[in-house]
Amino acid sequence: MKVNFVSEAALTHGTIIIPVFEGEPLQSGGETYTKPIQNTYEAAKKAARFEGAFKKSFSIYGPVGVDAERLVFFGAGTRDRFDPEVFAAHYARAEMFSGDETISFALAGLGLSADEAARIVVGVRLGTYRFDNYRTKLTSDKKPSFKTINVSIENPEIVQAAYDNFHGPACDGQIIARDLVSEPPNKLFPKSYATRIKTFQSTGLKVEILCEKEMTKLGMHALLGVGVGSERESQLVIMHWNGGAKSEAPVCLVGKGVTFDTGGISLKPGNNMWDMKGDMGGSAAVVGAMHALASRKAKANVIGIVGLVENMPDGKAQLPGDVVTSMSGQTIEVQNTDAEGRLVLADALHYARTKYKPKFMINLATLTGAIISALGHEHAGLFTNNDELAKQILEASDTTSERTWRMPLSGDYNRLLNSPNADMKNIGGSTAGSITAAQFLHRFVGDTPWAHLDIAGTAMKNTRHDPREPAFATGFGVRLLNRWVADNFEG
Repeated sequence: MKVNFVSEAALTHGTIIIPVFEGEPLQSGGETYTKPIQNTYEAAKKAARFEGAFKKSFSIYGPVGVDAERLVFFGAGTRDRFDPEVFAAHYARAEMFSGDETISFALAGLGLSADEAARIVVGVRLGTYRFDNYRTKLTSDKKPSFKTINVSIENPEIVQAAYDNFHGPACDGQIIARDLVSEPPNKLFPKSYATRIKTFQSTGLKVEILCEKEMTKLGMHALLGVGVGSERESQLVIMHWNGGAKSEAPVCLVGKGVTFDTGGISLKPGNNMWDMKGDMGGSAAVVGAMHALASRKAKANVIGIVGLVENMPDGKAQLPGDVVTSMSGQTIEVQNTDAEGRLVLADALHYARTKYKPKFMINLATLTGAIISALGHEHAGLFTNNDELAKQILEASDTTSERTWRMPLSGDYNRLLNSPNADMKNIGGSTAGSITAAQFLHRFVGDTPWAHLDIAGTAMKNTRHDPREPAFATGFGVRLLNRWVADNFEG
């Protein structure tokens, strides 16, 4: 979509949306839109029983004295609960098939900040997101019609900068993550995924790809064991963004990228297995975040690492009872081949820690169904060995509405991972599944301040409550990571 931030007088023609706060007089539009039709508005408002309640609306068509075909008065609810993204997304979802190619929001006079005004556009873009890449028979009335978004506001150049330099790139990254998670597994598999990431070098990212031969030399047998049953070669992709001082240690973002997860020999039930194309949601969040950071030229040193594998059952596949040696030298008894994401992350985290010596590491993974039992689809589980990092992530979470909830990480759970045949086993039993998965990962990070985000419930959703979210891939984590970097490492 084309995006324009303009002065109030610059909006002409088409549909103009005027937010109205509940219990407050009409404030937006002023001399240009609402003053010329004040009496008409008051009469129409009374007839429509409109007081600005959230999502309630009415329209005036062909308003006399105003250069517009339609004015939409859209309820913004009470000011203290106003979220510009949710407001705009609700409008956009309701009108996305209207045939309107241009929509314009009249925000001047509302007292919104530059960030709030910029986020109006984000709400429209996220609310109208669809993954229609493989649908060939959609009629025009079933396709979103918006092509241009105009926002009128005081100091439009300041709002434009807020959008171009922060909110726009973050939104781009989230949409990239949604696209990646939505791709079918015959189109997005480890090598094709790595190739797609390589194209993002156009943003300024430096991208390295390690093949199986190179990972074998490094001793990454935990990661490689997951993909040994697949015909598709596993990959490790490293993305570098060097926007900070050369002497400054980087932060590392690490993502689980299981492009399809059958469960391996510990085969998953067939019902809804098609959703397992999204088991690379953690890697998609890292890729989207790295794209956002590079696009906005973030003043920080950040390294993104994604382990890309396909977990398949065949005659060569890893077996329950196998013992593998991780890159760290620690041995793992694989009791369940469907607990594979932690094996991928074990080697990726050790690689990140030892090669780059980061000051902080965060990994993201659709790791356990148990986290959905604990937190539903509303929060990601946050596990960390560092209170400062926990505080940073929770603050970024509050700002971006990508919500997290801190879960326990305690040595008391370690005994559940004890194995008589190796240094550890890869599952902890029927209880505390998300916690034991985090405890497993903790064994591969050393003393590095680290956090694990279990996003199994937030990266993919089959029911929607937030108008910014589609019915499947949310792109969760991109904006959280982008904000975390901005708030803590860019001065």
